[in-house]
Amino acid sequence: MKNCKTPIIPHQPVFTGEKKTFDRKAICVFAATGFFLDDDTYYKEQKVVRPAHEYTIEGNAIVTGAPYFKWHYNPIERPLEQIVQEFAVLFESIIKEQVGDKKVILPLSGGLDSRTQAAALHYLGNEVQSYSYAFEGGHDETYYSRKISQACGFPFLEWRVPQGYLWDTIEELASLNGCYSEFTHPRQMAFLDHYAAMGDIFSLGHWGDVLFDDMGVPDDLPFEEQVKVLSKKIIKKGGMELAESLWKSWKLEGDFSSYLTHRIEDLLKGINIPTSANAQIRAFKSLYWAPRWTSTNLSVFESQKPIALPYYDNRMCEFICSVPEKYLAGRQIQIEYLKMRMPSLAKITWQEHRPFNLYHYQWDKRPWNLPYKIIDKIKRSAAPQTLIQRNWELQFVGPANEKKLEHWLFDNPDFSKWIDPEVVSGFYHKFAKENPVYYSHSVSMLLTLSLSTKQNS
Repeated sequence: MKNCKTPIIPHQPVFTGEKKTFDRKAICVFAATGFFLDDDTYYKEQKVVRPAHEYTIEGNAIVTGAPYFKWHYNPIERPLEQIVQEFAVLFESIIKEQVGDKKVILPLSGGLDSRTQAAALHYLGNEVQSYSYAFEGGHDETYYSRKISQACGFPFLEWRVPQGYLWDTIEELASLNGCYSEFTHPRQMAFLDHYAAMGDIFSLGHWGDVLFDDMGVPDDLPFEEQVKVLSKKIIKKGGMELAESLWKSWKLEGDFSSYLTHRIEDLLKGINIPTSANAQIRAFKSLYWAPRWTSTNLSVFESQKPIALPYYDNRMCEFICSVPEKYLAGRQIQIEYLKMRMPSLAKITWQEHRPFNLYHYQWDKRPWNLPYKIIDKIKRSAAPQTLIQRNWELQFVGPANEKKLEHWLFDNPDFSKWIDPEVVSGFYHKFAKENPVYYSHSVSMLLTLSLSTKQNS
């Protein structure tokens, strides 16, 4: 018998129970959203232990379990300046505890989460190896990362994600993430053999953008509307159509849409934060999206070096529950932290609001952003070319990619026994001939389910 205490946001799953009977309803949710909901797995008898719980486990079964933390909204009113100071102390303390004096491997982007980490690591005096990557044939996503690394004095590596890299690594990736996430997002697989020599520990900025922002809804949004907002957020393009097709082909009771809506309603009711729709939706995402989607591919980093996740820390989650929503909205805390701790980073363009930086990003609206948009449009028109903009374009587009994709979709006998080949061919045709953007998720999920037959055999 052993005790198990799960973090508020777990970074890896703990499974209990046995692999016996496929949970087809759960798999339909997975097909629609890209992640398994709540404690679901591929099997009815197997479950994932829930976040923020203390468990007693004997053998492969839970004996007792109870929550030790519940997401809430108890804001303590104080000035923004004080909140930023509190965040600085907490954030830097967490990072110092997590990485100590180890050499840190820091992925950088043009956003705020990793930039905030860069400021903290620079302030703490850590040795850092930073890096970034961009699509081969795509926009130069390393541009702002390079500027951030230069401002901090960090060594910087930049890579190009090559076309078709997935097929050389797909079976290893399936083993690492257990086929609990589709395969087009973890671009880090393209550079797996680089990481070990770069440092001692990863510091990763996952989930900062959710904790330190509002959810884009009025705080008094009715419960029924919150359910609609969440459904829209979690269901991917083409996902509902794929899930409904699987549901019908497996002859499951009722209809998938009603089933998923009832699942979301029940989970949202269990959170019960009546005073803030933003806090309630954030809690839902942190309970069910973060550990079952965002965390799934952290295993890729962890296969090479230990990982540290400052935004996942229990204390950060507790801190968020005390911050008034008006200060979380618009990323204010991270922005003011960067201005306070390292103004040179705040002066670098915020990629999401280019060409504006953190001192005047509010101008990213008409009429102030019109000159940039006009010039940018002229540049794109003067040099027309097809740019790689999406993960799946690197892996699914082109003759070589199509051959590999078709192999996994149509030459896997175990997959054909489980998923109706007509469903597979129908969605592949829609992807290849009708609307690749809309049906890319559907095809990616079918690819994942095909690989899962190997993992679950």
